[in-house]
Amino acid sequence: MSKVNHKLWGRIQLLFPHLTSCGGRQRGTGKGKEIEGVNSPLPADLQSLLDHQEWGVWRSGSRRRLNHDEPGRGRGRRRGKTPERGQRTRCERQWGTVREDYSPHGDCWEYLPHDHARSRAYRWGEDGLAGVCDRQGRLCFSLALWNTRDAILKERLFGLTGPQGNHGEDVKELYYYLDATPTHSYLRYLYKTVHDPEYELEDTGVLSAGYWDVEVEYAKASPNNLLVEVTVTNRGLKEDTLHVLPTLWYRNTWVWGCTHEGCGLKPKLEAVGATRVRGWHESLGNYLWAVDQSGKEAPLLFTENETNTRKLFGVDNYTPYVKDAFHRYLIDGEKSAVNPKSRGTKVCAHHVVTLPPGASTTLRSRLWQADEPPLDLGTHTESPVFGEAFAAIMKQRKQEADVFYSRALSPRLNAEQQLLARQAMAGLVWTKQFYHYIVKDWLGGDQHQPPPPESRRSGRNSDWGHLYNRDIISMPDKWEYPWYASWDLAFHVVAMAIWYMHPNGQIPAYEFALGDVNPPVHAWAVMNVFRGSAPRGSRDTTFLARAFNKLSLNFTWWVNRKDPHGRNLFGGGFLGLDNIGVFDRSRPLPVAGQLEQADGTAWMAFFCVTMLDMALVLAERDPVYEDMASKYFEHFILIVDAINCSGQGRGLWDDEDGFYYDYIRKPDGSSMPLKIRSLVGLVPLFAVLVLVRDEVSALPGFYKRASWLIQNRPDLASRVTFMSEDGI
Repeated sequence: MSKVNHKLWGRIQLLFPHLTSCGGRQRGTGKGKEIEGVNSPLPADLQSLLDHQEWGVWRSGSRRRLNHDEPGRGRGRRRGKTPERGQRTRCERQWGTVREDYSPHGDCWEYLPHDHARSRAYRWGEDGLAGVCDRQGRLCFSLALWNTRDAILKERLFGLTGPQGNHGEDVKELYYYLDATPTHSYLRYLYKTVHDPEYELEDTGVLSAGYWDVEVEYAKASPNNLLVEVTVTNRGLKEDTLHVLPTLWYRNTWVWGCTHEGCGLKPKLEAVGATRVRGWHESLGNYLWAVDQSGKEAPLLFTENETNTRKLFGVDNYTPYVKDAFHRYLIDGEKSAVNPKSRGTKVCAHHVVTLPPGASTTLRSRLWQADEPPLDLGTHTESPVFGEAFAAIMKQRKQEADVFYSRALSPRLNAEQQLLARQAMAGLVWTKQFYHYIVKDWLGGDQHQPPPPESRRSGRNSDWGHLYNRDIISMPDKWEYPWYASWDLAFHVVAMAIWYMHPNGQIPAYEFALGDVNPPVHAWAVMNVFRGSAPRGSRDTTFLARAFNKLSLNFTWWVNRKDPHGRNLFGGGFLGLDNIGVFDRSRPLPVAGQLEQADGTAWMAFFCVTMLDMALVLAERDPVYEDMASKYFEHFILIVDAINCSGQGRGLWDDEDGFYYDYIRKPDGSSMPLKIRSLVGLVPLFAVLVLVRDEVSALPGFYKRASWLIQNRPDLASRVTFMSEDGI
């Protein structure tokens, strides 16, 4: 076959098999070193991940207990007889989010600022330091700290809002996700207590004057039996005191008068002696929390997770015990702020730690479901809550984490690289959180709360009333971005492309503006999940077909909404690149006309060619998909032709500069390029696919249609690169 001239971008190469690999190189199965002293096999849940060779992607038959730990949504999901509550890490900033904003002006940062967070019960979630919760965010645990000098009890990370900071929202804390297993059997987190409201901590010099290291470790004895160790170290130059308050509470789901899934009767926590708390929840059942006070007494303090309406709104509280009670008890010396009857929906153990320089102490507690009492690892008989059995479980879970990563990480990595990879993977686990946002209820308000402003009915997200978010989702950053952005979370392909899609086919962007658009990378994510899930021939084509059908709706939405004149040249707005233009591309143009974007068009070509790839895989088993493959093949070539037709004055390619630019098409038919050298002009390089002739010829319907187009449309065939058997 002859070689046809082409521009650098947007080509489909038809190659002979010996010139390209088919499916890529098979990954090796080499294992790292065994960990000394650990000879027993890994728990089934961790071993199944290793057997599968893909971190975080599992065959349906090997999930074991993970099957029972899926976030329930009441939509027909399979549940075990005794579903695990498990634990999930929680949001690090619930304040200042859109879902908690009920203001008339839509300024979420001002409506619920950091100073209100300690006193106001959240509607849609919770936050805290080094916190965990059950899979639906009902029962929560985290730390609170006070160094005897700060003006507040530190219950959550501190940071600056966009208007306050000099470079957008910015957390002003030092904290590290040190370790985690994918099943949450072991988690480790480090927090440094000092903070400065204006600069980065390392630049202020405050660390040289001394600080506290607070390291938190979680280990599961069983699915609903959680061990907690908090190790506090004085990194200062003199003896000092730190108040440490491990805190357990129920998310407030009872005060709103809501009727959707997750609302219910008010739960309760009550003291059982001086060191133990019993909890009851309508759906979670009975839990026990014990605090180890063998070293020094740590009194239990109780209050309610209720808004302090007197402080915030000048309205009498209906209960004297409210959310900010521990802050008032400790900082203000208001001893009456806590419930003397030792009951409520929020409880803490008040440890006062005084240490000389360099010294450490460890505080322990344990949370378990009543029907999963502490057991000895060896005999499987009931054991003491703390002591040797507790230490043995913590040690074993740490060792299992070491073994897991020694096998999961490539042996080619040196020690420093392995540590980097391990902490990066730990970050993926730690940034998972329960995300709850039911837009219909948010728009309409709650029965027992003041009604939202009338402007809300036609304002932000008003056309997304169908959207029901109630899932475990991995956030890009649990402080700065404690909400999903659809292209940051492209690998949440099932949630984003199947559950959350608008009836018109749009995928939500982010809670600040669900109707915005992010780059359409979800088809690419689907293909990566599909190909990484199993060896070729054993992959889940049902998953691929489900995603393909929904993504076809999304592709059609893009074509209808972002190419209004049918030129195969697309807009899209800022598309994640909000700092590359001379004006905001998501807002109306400063002049009359329409913006045609190089990146918007290129992303659609990338979307199109990935859908072609997906359709060809599905067509191997079902010839119906050959028609869809033909559709995406032809559409891709049309987009390539449109973006490259600079000679006709309607493309986005600049021959003189050898670059792609955005263009403004004016009403009189003239055009104006926006000659900015940026990533916008490089995105077209992404849209490339290699088709092997011997493989596509096995699909007669597609092969016949593609051959006809190439032979009968030479103007479009020039957008395809052919290579002969000798590579010419």
